[in-house]
Order: sequence, then structure tokens, then C-alpha cells
Amino acid sequence: MKIVINDLSGEYRETISFDNFDNIHETFREFYLMKGPLETKIFVINESVNSHQLSRFKNNFYKIYNDYLSIYSNNRDTIIAGKSLKINSIFIKEQEAKNKLPLLDSKKPDDILFKGTLRSGDRISSNGNLCIIGDINPGAIISAKKNIYVWGKLLGMAFAGKGGNKNASIAALYLNPLQLRIAEVIAIGPQDKPKNHYPEIAVLDNQSITIKPYLIETKI
Repeated sequence: MKIVINDLSGEYRETISFDNFDNIHETFREFYLMKGPLETKIFVINESVNSHQLSRFKNNFYKIYNDYLSIYSNNRDTIIAGKSLKINSIFIKEQEAKNKLPLLDSKKPDDILFKGTLRSGDRISSNGNLCIIGDINPGAIISAKKNIYVWGKLLGMAFAGKGGNKNASIAALYLNPLQLRIAEVIAIGPQDKPKNHYPEIAVLDNQSITIKPYLIETKI
């Protein structure tokens, strides 16, 4: 069982391995050193955690933080236990968890390549470029200090140029986001679906976000 802690911007803070509920107070000493607000994700893969154990964890957690707590597991009993305690509990396949954990469990990620679908509530943040092979569903949030490339549908929220990089861009095969942001400029996605059948890219132009065809230059 791993506990991954981010701040609400998606920036990585810490990963804690947690095996023994009898020593739960030892683990929570590490939580006291972190300042919130925080987003905490519990990954329970190929094991079962019952409602009594989760209740102890939840009670200790909310003594410190009143923030976001989620459980990701491929064990249905764990998901049921989480839902019974009104914890946001999401069923996830083993391979999907293996894809997520290396991204979350990285203190200084630069360029990131992620393969898979991001669902509502999922977040990925990169300190460099972010390339995603898959779809970004509504409710998912992706961000990068440099550029964002989505080899699929971008339907959620995307923030490129974190830190003020006005030359950053957001490109996708199908660009129909809820919201785009580049540096400090924010734009709401279009209400109409794209009619084009080619990739598009969003860039800053005179302090507004412009979407245009994404043409890749090739040298022969």
C-alpha cells in the first residue's frame, strides 16, 4: 500500500509506504511535517483493506487535514469498504496503477510520457514537457512547465507554461477542452465540437490563446 501526496496544483510532495495498521501513528508523524492543503491518494493493489482499517486511517488523516483523500484499488472489497466510509474510491486495473505510480512517485520529474486514459479527478503535472498517448476526459487536469502534447482527445483542462513560459503550447489530435491556460492567460473551450480531422495547437498570440492547425515540419 502506497500513499502519494501532492499539493492541490498537482506538484509532488511525498510517497509513504504503509503496511502496518498497528503502527499507524508512526506513519502519521510524517504527515505532521507537511503543510496543506494537500491531495492524498492511497494505492491498494492486489490486497484487501477492510472498513475498520480504513476508518482508522481516515480518522487519523482528518485530525491533521480536512483535504482531498482518494483510494485507488483493484480489489473490490477495498473499494466497497472505502465507499462505505464516504471516501472517494476508484477501481483501477493493476497495469493502470503501475502506469500511474511512477509518475506520482517522482520528486523531480522533467519530461513525462504517459500512456493511458485520464479520467475525472486524475491529474498529471510535469516540470518539463508532458506527452500523453491517450484521452483526457472531462474533469481530468494536466499541466506542464513547458509544452503539452496529447495523442488523443483533450476534453479536460490543460495548463502549459506553468511559471510564466509564454512560448509554451498545447497540441492534441482532437482539441475540445473545458479550459486551456498558457502562462497567465486562460480560455474557456469552444462549445462546438471540432469539425477538423487534423491535429491542432493552442498558442499565445497578443495575450490571447489562438488555436490553429498543428503542422509538423519534415526535412527530406
